[in-house]
Amino acid sequence: MRYPIVIEPGSDATAYGVIVPDLPGCFSAGDTLDEAMSNASEAIELHLEALLHNGADIPAASPIEKHQSNSDYAGWLWAVVEIDLARLHSATKRYNITMPERVMAMVDVAAKQAGESRSAYLARAAMARIETGMFFIPTTQNMPIANDDIEHLESA
Repeated sequence: MRYPIVIEPGSDATAYGVIVPDLPGCFSAGDTLDEAMSNASEAIELHLEALLHNGADIPAASPIEKHQSNSDYAGWLWAVVEIDLARLHSATKRYNITMPERVMAMVDVAAKQAGESRSAYLARAAMARIETGMFFIPTTQNMPIANDDIEHLESA
């Protein structure tokens, strides 16, 4: 997920300040711009982990344009931080899955190239697909369905 961040320019006397508009209460800082962005990534991950730990949902990231018109941030810098939701700490559970051997062999090669375990690779791939907002729900037409439509299907 890509969260927009807004960065208050620093100086020789002050650090760069970082706010994450989509995550109220999530902020960070750094002595350099690179440090501020790196610290922002860590702050977002810790903030999201705290939300998960408390049973809250992870807020969706808004387009950066949604926040740029906010006069509170006039003259500040904008950036986007990529957060891998599959890396967040949450309870894991062992599952047995069935798939063709050829596909599993391809997954194993890809996972090795990525420096990940099979499970980590599959979890990251699944999250990437989910984050695109489109995935397949078994239907007679096997048509793609948007995440927004899931709630409607579950209540039917």
